[in-house]
Amino acid sequence: MMEIKRMLFPTDFSEGSSHALEYAIDMAKRYGAKLYLLHVIYDVVKAGGLFVPHASLDEMYKDIEKAAKKEIDRYGLEQLRGQKDVERTVLKGTPHEEIVKFAKDNRIDLIIMGSTIKKGVSRILFGSTATPVVRHSPCPVLIVRLPMYQE
Repeated sequence: MMEIKRMLFPTDFSEGSSHALEYAIDMAKRYGAKLYLLHVIYDVVKAGGLFVPHASLDEMYKDIEKAAKKEIDRYGLEQLRGQKDVERTVLKGTPHEEIVKFAKDNRIDLIIMGSTIKKGVSRILFGSTATPVVRHSPCPVLIVRLPMYQE
């Protein structure tokens, strides 16, 4: 029988992510698993190899990190009420790389994530995080799509 003790739920706080959270919570309850919520701040400099004056960039990332920590601390509070074992983490880097590394480092048994349809510039910058996560993950990955027909 498959044992699921640690589940990872990476979130970008999008609609697709929020929809997938219900699946993650439900499965964590069924398996009595610890649920890790993870948000990765996209590090444009690292990913793009850009040179930017560091003082201004460090300040910007400090603000983004502060906002992201605040956001993840209150993320899904309603839905997660009564869920005992939840850990919330914010990291900085390339999202799919950080997700896969986190899964390996924390011996995650299952990753559940939403798929986000990105358009335009954000698609060029971020691409699909889900695809490389599925490709490189040390464990099974459940991708939850937004319902096709929303009322």
